[in-house]
Amino acid sequence: MDREQLADFLRHRRENLRPEDVGLRPGARRRVAGLRRTEVAELAGMSADYYIRLEQGRGPQPSEQMLAALARALRLSTDERDHLYLISGHNAPKRTPLDTHVAPALQRVLDRLDDTPALVLSSLGETLMQNRLAAALFGDHSRFTGLARSGIYRWFTDASERAVYPVADQPRQGRAHVANLRVAYGLGGPSSRAGRLVRALLKESAEFAELWERHEVARRFEDHKILIHPEVGEIKVDCQALITEDQSQALLILTAAPRTEAADKLALLRVLGQEQFASSG
Repeated sequence: MDREQLADFLRHRRENLRPEDVGLRPGARRRVAGLRRTEVAELAGMSADYYIRLEQGRGPQPSEQMLAALARALRLSTDERDHLYLISGHNAPKRTPLDTHVAPALQRVLDRLDDTPALVLSSLGETLMQNRLAAALFGDHSRFTGLARSGIYRWFTDASERAVYPVADQPRQGRAHVANLRVAYGLGGPSSRAGRLVRALLKESAEFAELWERHEVARRFEDHKILIHPEVGEIKVDCQALITEDQSQALLILTAAPRTEAADKLALLRVLGQEQFASSG
């Protein structure tokens, strides 16, 4: 681990970012040109003290999980992310179709969306990033670890995962999950993370095993959805998906038609989400 080089790299990357680059409001009387250290720490989900020690060259070696969070917070390109790992004393992650580093193009779009739910999903159904309104609608997915990071895995192993969809829509959603996983499995093969997920689900879910035998293959996202929130009820939304060229990641943007009940409910959910965020801060 090269502490001095790591400190310099983090500082320069932070100073080259602006609040609007990461979806933050500039605010008044900022004393720094780029992001504040506390803002980077918040974006990465770590304590401000820990991040400050890294920038001062006196912190412990970051874990790979922490480096992945820093790469997302600092909006690093894939090359910059690999450099971050190397100077921190880790091997750079293998570049595969199932890489979970958020595609910069998708991240730039997500950073500019604060008035409608939006999230970036990997081909395994892992939530790589979500804005506050998406967290208010679906819950904070950053709390999941291991196989449970995959929404596909949770769908077939945790009944509460289905509560956001009406019962009548759940079979269609389950088929879509399996068809999406087939794409990832085809890209990565049996020895990939997709293969590990498939093997686990074949053991744990008879429903999944039955759907897997259908051999449906598609990157499938319904254009229209009805979602259920415990406080505001049913919300009818349109779903648009921006998918990377290699089909490894998708940015889902959920919108409601203007001047509709669904639009009013999303506006209410935005207020509820802001209050929840403020109370947990």
